[in-house]
This record gives sequence, structure tokens and C-alpha cells, in this order.
Amino acid sequence: MEIKNVAIIGAGTMGNGIAHVFALNGFNVDLVDVKDEFIQKGLNTIGKNLDRQIKKGIISEEDKSATLNRINPVVGVEKVSGNTDLIVEAILEKKELKLSVFNKLEEIVKADSIFASNTSSISITELSSVARPEKFIGMHFMNPVPVMKLVEIIRGYSTSDETYQTIRDLSLKLGKTPVEVNDYPGFISNRILMPMINEAIFALYEGVASAEDIDTVMKLGMAHPMGPLTLADFIGLDVCLDIMNVLYDGFKDPKYRPCPLLRNMVAAKKLGRKTKEGFFKYE
Repeated sequence: MEIKNVAIIGAGTMGNGIAHVFALNGFNVDLVDVKDEFIQKGLNTIGKNLDRQIKKGIISEEDKSATLNRINPVVGVEKVSGNTDLIVEAILEKKELKLSVFNKLEEIVKADSIFASNTSSISITELSSVARPEKFIGMHFMNPVPVMKLVEIIRGYSTSDETYQTIRDLSLKLGKTPVEVNDYPGFISNRILMPMINEAIFALYEGVASAEDIDTVMKLGMAHPMGPLTLADFIGLDVCLDIMNVLYDGFKDPKYRPCPLLRNMVAAKKLGRKTKEGFFKYE
């Protein structure tokens, strides 16, 4: 099927980045959230990110104007157009919340539209249980979406070949590199990344080294562009904990046990950059 009209559910960090990329590449985008203030904040972020692309010579002022004109703010999933060709859900990493959203959209959106989730770890097969399993797929973008090239495409148990091919071709049109992944906890990216971050937190918890030194070892010794604790702060420690819990519950393997320090920091609302304090402090 040809995809022209896209609804992005969630205007936060991932949602506004996904909306940015779709609109820049000529798609009509509904940016959906529960409050207009969340949408306006997302649009403001998109504008700033487009300005960065202008300064780098990637796009023109005209491209920015056209991109923003293609984005339509929508308050509430119940107001999503029934003529939408593709839904991309990018809300909190909470299974019951995602299921509720897809359950509502199933009654609103035309039968041949595709449902995609940007989930970073939750089973696509489980999410598709409430809505069109053959047309349900995982479309996991990386943060920051306008910059990062990878899209993990996750097939659920019943995802059709046609749905997979449509989303693969779409990813290429967005200038991304699609990688097919089967539906196991954490997929590829977070099954490898999150245990590494969790182990870095254990090293800090056990007093092996300071947060700064742990990050320095990984940057200078392993050529990582960002240390694991800085990256955890960037992702959000609550998100890291949610993903570790999905891995732990999904595999029942103690190697995925979240570090107690991670649990305590989330309980204390020290979540990283978004709360101005995590493993490091931010102005």
C-alpha cells in the first residue's frame, strides 16, 4: 500500500523526532498527544532541530517551512483521522498504556492501515493482540531520530510479509537503514546495550571506579562516543529500568537483574537529563 498520511502518537522526545523525519520527507503528519502543551513543546523542539539542520547546510529555510506546514497538531487519539495510512506509537514504555491506545485506534482507523510501535523492548506479538496482528509491526527508531540512521523492524508472530516489506521500503524512503529483527525481549539494540549500561551501574555501585572514570574507560578504551552512564542519563534512568525489567521478566535469567542503584535512583526521581540529575548533574 502507498503511505501518505501518518499519525504519530506521542509528542515527546521520540515522537517529535519521528514526526520531524516523516514531515521532512514529504508525508502528512498528525502529531498526537493528550494535551496541546505537549504538542507545542514537541513542535518547538522540531523547529530547533530543523534550525540545526539549516546551519549544517542539510536543508533550506524553505524546507523547514514546508516541514512544519505538513505537521497537524491533534489533541487526543480519538481525533485521529480515520483515513490515516500508518500509525506510529511513541508513548511511554508501559505495555498496558500502549494496549489501551491501540485498542482505541482499532475502532477509528481504516482497516487496511498499518499499526507500528516504537517500543524499545515490549513484545510486538503481545501489543498486536488488540489490533490487526497481520498489519502490526515494530518500528524502533534511535534517538535522536533526525540524526540516527538505524530503524529496527520487528516482526510479530503474525506480521504479514506485505506489512514488513511496506515498512522496510518506507524506512528507506526516510533515509534510514532498516534491520529486520525477530520478536524477542529487547530485540537486538537493547538486549545488548542495556545489560552493558546495567553492568556499568553495578561497577559504580560496587565502588570499582567513579562515574567519570567508568565513562572515560569506555570512551577512550572502547571508542564509544558517549560513556554508558552519560548515555543512561540521556536515555532516562526510568526507561533503562523499564527495559531491564522487560529483559528480566522475558528471559527469567538473573544476568538481566536491574542493579539496586538503578532502582533507587529511579525511586528518588533522579532520572538523568530530564530531571537535571542522574549519574551526573545538568544545568
